[in-house]
Amino acid sequence: MDKLEMHHTLLAAKARKKLSWDALGEAVGHSPVWVASVCYGMNSAPPEAARGIAAALELDDNVVAALEAFPTKTWDQAIPQDPLIYRLYEIVGVYGPTLKDVIQEKFGDGIMSAIDFAMEVERQPDPKGDRVVITMNGKFLPYRSW
Repeated sequence: MDKLEMHHTLLAAKARKKLSWDALGEAVGHSPVWVASVCYGMNSAPPEAARGIAAALELDDNVVAALEAFPTKTWDQAIPQDPLIYRLYEIVGVYGPTLKDVIQEKFGDGIMSAIDFAMEVERQPDPKGDRVVITMNGKFLPYRSW
């Protein structure tokens, strides 16, 4: 089973079981964002997590093996058409240089890791309309001279 077939199988099982990402994350003891990224094929799962996801969704060892397989991380380079994904793309386009400058002013010349990384999504009630809070937490990796 490849990552694309795994993704479709996992999402169909998640819908059939009527599980939220929060519930699935809780069932396997990991962040719902991380579990979703694994199910979308963008990360590999360690064996215990892969077995936990498959068990929670009542799926077989083919899915476990696909969850454990190392991914090739690619994404469409075209401008996204989905409105929510487009807005995230727009945020990086508009604020990317600003964030780069502020991060490098505070930390020096380097990058934020997407490997030693965590992300959470929260809902913040607001009388004018609830707010989406996305927290990204990545290790700073300075560029080195040699």
